[in-house]
Amino acid sequence: MANAATAGVPRRAAERAAKLRAALEEHNYRYYVLDAPSIDDAEYDALFRELQALEREHPALATADSPTQRVGGAPAAEFEAVPHRVPMLSLNNAFTAEEAGAFDRRAREALGVDSVAYAVEPKFDGLAVGLVYEAGLFTLGATRGDGYVGENVTANLRTIKALPLKLAAAQVPVPRYLEVRGEVLMLKRDFERLNAAQAAKGERTFVNPRNAAAGGLRQLDPKMTAGRKLTFFAHGVGEVDWGAHKRPPQTQAAILDFLEALRLPVARERTVVHGLDGLLGYYRSIGAKRDALPFQIDGVVYKVDALAQQAALGFVSRAPRFALAHKFPAEEMATEVLGIDVTNATLHNEDEVRRKDVRVGDTVIVRRAGDVIPEVVRVLVEKRPKVTREFVMPRKCPECGSAVVRLPDEAIARCSGGLVCPAQVKQALLHFAGRRAMDIEGLGDKLVDQLVDAKIVRTPADLYKLGMAALAEFERMAEKSAANVVAAIAKSRKTTLSRFIFALGIRHVGETTAKDLARHFGKLDALLAADEPALLEVPEVGPVLAQSLRQFFTEAHNREVIAQLRAAGVEWPETSPQRKAAGKLAGLTFVLTGSLPTLAREDAKQLIEEQGGKVAGSVSKKTSYVVAGDDPGSKLDRAGELGVPVI
Repeated sequence: MANAATAGVPRRAAERAAKLRAALEEHNYRYYVLDAPSIDDAEYDALFRELQALEREHPALATADSPTQRVGGAPAAEFEAVPHRVPMLSLNNAFTAEEAGAFDRRAREALGVDSVAYAVEPKFDGLAVGLVYEAGLFTLGATRGDGYVGENVTANLRTIKALPLKLAAAQVPVPRYLEVRGEVLMLKRDFERLNAAQAAKGERTFVNPRNAAAGGLRQLDPKMTAGRKLTFFAHGVGEVDWGAHKRPPQTQAAILDFLEALRLPVARERTVVHGLDGLLGYYRSIGAKRDALPFQIDGVVYKVDALAQQAALGFVSRAPRFALAHKFPAEEMATEVLGIDVTNATLHNEDEVRRKDVRVGDTVIVRRAGDVIPEVVRVLVEKRPKVTREFVMPRKCPECGSAVVRLPDEAIARCSGGLVCPAQVKQALLHFAGRRAMDIEGLGDKLVDQLVDAKIVRTPADLYKLGMAALAEFERMAEKSAANVVAAIAKSRKTTLSRFIFALGIRHVGETTAKDLARHFGKLDALLAADEPALLEVPEVGPVLAQSLRQFFTEAHNREVIAQLRAAGVEWPETSPQRKAAGKLAGLTFVLTGSLPTLAREDAKQLIEEQGGKVAGSVSKKTSYVVAGDDPGSKLDRAGELGVPVI
């Protein structure tokens, strides 16, 4: 819709830009947060470049929340948020020699020189991270996140043997504070071994090393990360306090040599070249070696070598002007569409099938870009048979018969039988048993896999029918372990309404929303009976969330499982509805750090929320107070920098 800011912009351009923004944000979320990309890099790049072109043509469309103004997705709620002192920006991409030439020309013209020296290296296909070393000791590691706030994955990074926990000081002085930027990835040989082991156990295999590495790094249990055999390569630095260094590195190449001297892994294939001929020559040489390299790459990276020249060139909103990623071309081939089937829980992106007009019987071009998930690029209409079948989204889930629904402004249709659908049951059970949900200790991935595969557990309600004898028969389940799981299940019968609501796994309902719903309605039956207008009265509940709640609770299968859970003895204290925000702490935001002397962190959080306050994961200018216990972390320092009061 047009507004004052976009007055004069053609309606079709504004609508297309809005659709592109929504699509790119969804793909960012799936890639950075869920580790489950639904399109490959080449398709994403095409959408991104189309939006860039629209915004260049119509500057009024370049809104502050556009994906072109940011880097990636928001950090996951399971990990502590870590603000980056120096933003971790992404790189602009080139796909042709002409685009690489334009980059070189802009650099020469801006610097007023005839030739530029460039530090060049392979573009690792991994997960970007920043590692903080203080006085030579590794103290913090974070993912890139949205470029400004990442996820604290320190414990997981410590399991990577290629990453030094203490920097060597033999050859060069160690900076007092050093943030190393690089990529976590999995070597090809380790990826092949992982998939072979997964297949031997009858478990799912991974699409490519990047997804295996990203999923491994973001495990909640560091032991799971250690089992993935990840590695790390450094490619730069963030904030550095050089301390005793009389003359710090003055070039990008010197920085990489410096990191190598500290025994950090750095690409051996790096070098320095001059001018466009040097860039393209390096691109061709690495392309020829690509298959023989021990790790996956999807291109090469060019950086102006002199740091002074980098500073002179500066940045655009989301990327440096002094660097470029020159990507390898996608691999394409023609194939016949034999069928269009739905997949597990998310089903197909119907809009993409219709937009590309893919029909059963068509010949299509399939692209394998960056060694990731193959995708249909386009239909060869000239080869279309006279008789084809258009794709029709089923109204009922083929796995469980529940209604297939699609929320407003979402691209994906989903099965609404979250508690009963066989295709979703494993993840539903793991979420249900999670620490912040029903908190069933010992019910992990492997046990859930065995219980579901043996058809012993089909819904969360079946957990409360388990006995020790049945559990003890499973692999790696001794009698004591089985007894512990049975005891944890029994203990979980006593819970809170907010935990129970969160445990149901309703789309868009996180911990905070679950607490708001529990506080607002007081009783589960009142929530089950609420229509959309009643749900919209809950703070922070909008139309999409209200519709998601109604669709979940009106699905007969879900209501049946809820009834079974209550019949199994799952219960909680019910209260009178609290329709108004109350409490002495209403309007205040707190951040907790360190070990509190008399309370667990979750208990302190609950007390604050009961009095109307909010608890955030990172310190910002909006923070009202930081509550500091013993051994506080960097949040206390951040509070001092921003002048936030500390309790």
